[in-house]
Amino acid sequence: MTATAVLLRRPVGTLAAIVLVLLVLVAIFAPALSPYDPLTQSVMQANLAPSAAHWFGTDQFGRDVFSRVLTGTRSSLLLGTISPAIAAIAGCALGILGGYFGGVTDRVVGRAIDLLLCFPELLLGILVSAALGPGFWELVAALGLAFLPRFARIARASTLSVRREPYIEASLSVGCRHALVIWRHVLPNVSGPIMVVLTLWVATAIRLEATLSFLGLGTQAPAPSWGNIIRDGLNNLFGSPWPIISAGIAISVTVLAFNLFGDAVRDLLDVELDE
Repeated sequence: MTATAVLLRRPVGTLAAIVLVLLVLVAIFAPALSPYDPLTQSVMQANLAPSAAHWFGTDQFGRDVFSRVLTGTRSSLLLGTISPAIAAIAGCALGILGGYFGGVTDRVVGRAIDLLLCFPELLLGILVSAALGPGFWELVAALGLAFLPRFARIARASTLSVRREPYIEASLSVGCRHALVIWRHVLPNVSGPIMVVLTLWVATAIRLEATLSFLGLGTQAPAPSWGNIIRDGLNNLFGSPWPIISAGIAISVTVLAFNLFGDAVRDLLDVELDE
């Protein structure tokens, strides 16, 4: 069964993919799509309800909420994809090394994974962010470290399974180097589960970015992100609830789209493996 057939069987996954493509386009062209400067303040325009001039209303500083949500898409998607990607690369490398070579290497990698897994990803993100200080790249490092043990554990388990296969022993017996065996045989078998988990953890990263930005540990004002838009709106909840509602809907739609797309990717890979 082809990938197209699998996607047609799961129209929800196709719809999620379309939504994600639209979000990426919004992130790329946010400055051109924004009707107003997201940083421009106007006391005369404060706390306006949604209208033809301001689709999502304005906040307590008179800033256009629609423009801020569009601009915040860029930082939220960037952080939501960069941090899991870094964690996937580093975690996959550690997991493969530990599972492939075993012995002392596996024990060291396993204890490091167990130590990091003792902390929930949100708590570990808060600890690292507090240590590094607030900021975009500091938050990328914090979430990358928080996600790393999850990817390392999956890569290690997959590598331990592949390492026992006869073709691995055959490759080593004819003189292939370990690096070549890992590249040609181990990594392709590990990449499938990693890709599925990566799509799902992107959604978690976006949610955690919003949480940490809400706590003041992420993207700093005046640059908008969905998390600090909600934080600013909370200070003026009864004056203008539109920032919270708009950013909350954006986060919910994005997280749901990534989760549905991750399910579709999982089904696609399962069909290919069955074949």
